[in-house]
Amino acid sequence: MMKKSYYQKAVFLGILLIVLSAYQKYTSRGKEDFSDIQFISENTVPLSEFDPNNLDVKQWQSLGFSEKQISTILNYKEIVGGKFTSKEQLKKCYAISSQKFAAIEPYLLLPENNQEIPSDHFKSFSKKPVNVLKKFNPDHLQVDGWMKMGFSDRQAKAILKYKDYLGGSFISKEKFKECFIISPENYQQLAPYLLLPEKTPQNYVSTAKSTTIPSKTQHYFDPNSLDIEGWQSLGFSYNQAKVIVNYRDRNLKGKFKSPEDIKKCFVISPDKFEELKPYIRIAPSVIEVKQERTDFSKVDLNAITFKQLLEFGLDEKSAGSLLGFRKKLGGFADKQQVLDTYNIDKELAQKLISICQLNSSQVQKYTLTDAPEEWLKNHPYFKYSADRIIFYRISNPDDKKIWKLLKVKPEYETRMKLYLK
Repeated sequence: MMKKSYYQKAVFLGILLIVLSAYQKYTSRGKEDFSDIQFISENTVPLSEFDPNNLDVKQWQSLGFSEKQISTILNYKEIVGGKFTSKEQLKKCYAISSQKFAAIEPYLLLPENNQEIPSDHFKSFSKKPVNVLKKFNPDHLQVDGWMKMGFSDRQAKAILKYKDYLGGSFISKEKFKECFIISPENYQQLAPYLLLPEKTPQNYVSTAKSTTIPSKTQHYFDPNSLDIEGWQSLGFSYNQAKVIVNYRDRNLKGKFKSPEDIKKCFVISPDKFEELKPYIRIAPSVIEVKQERTDFSKVDLNAITFKQLLEFGLDEKSAGSLLGFRKKLGGFADKQQVLDTYNIDKELAQKLISICQLNSSQVQKYTLTDAPEEWLKNHPYFKYSADRIIFYRISNPDDKKIWKLLKVKPEYETRMKLYLK
């Protein structure tokens, strides 16, 4: 028994010595040297092209970056204006080592430097069908105009940047087709509607956005299609460009009618005007065909259209409600029914029925005994009494007896009889 107790004590003392030795070693060590640890993790990057401006935190992590590195990269992105514009710029981010940058560089959808047009920057352009119904000059469209055609906000802004790169005009269908956002499918749809020359002029020389007009190789421009940046590209300061745009939009109601109108703007010196004058091309105004106003005295309330109701003055909601109510009724049997339309302007509706005609000859009418069950259950005036009418007419196939059994209010009976023979 004593021998067993001796061995237990020996084992316990041995374990205690091991623990004390380990603790002493831990507490006596100094700070570790992290100088050789690289800031960038060396995970393998996926072999596919990407735009670093579109990556979220998880996507940066998938490229092998730590949370701290990603935070630094995103902060740097905000510092440079919220968007990486070139590989050269991204490379300057100190959170990306030279080795890591070399690994991802071949897959970056960015230009080499800020002097190049990012032709690959928007490879994911829309291939959806565009919405275009009439001919148009693409030089005149702003972001909202391109978006109405089906392009995204980002794509629309890229199209305008491409136009700006060309100098403020697409020049020709050839040049327009070269826009990296416009897919071949989209171009085929748009081409017949473009108000541009088919071919680029032989004397045209492609120049990047410049601060002055260097020579007669400069392209033509329409002063009515230029925004502040467009005027800056012609050599004006931001404040001068702002004055020109305000002068056009406020004083001239949005349009220079002749070069002389431009000359009168006080921020454009005589010398500058003479420099610009050879290149000014003011597009002729589009003459809108005036539609004849509707003679509402000849319009039938059972045939009036949504467009005509809008022309008369009703808003879209009221016009839609009126037509929907008319459809449920199967046509108006009396003009006063128009006033029962939900949420309609009573004063405007009263004016409408006082002017328009009403032809109710095509309105379907029945007797209580022969009215189809579906018609009774769906008609606004009969649906609440439909089940009782169907029940009563089984044993009382006579309208007068059915009316006595229904016992509806007089005003309801009057409305219902509008649709009865």
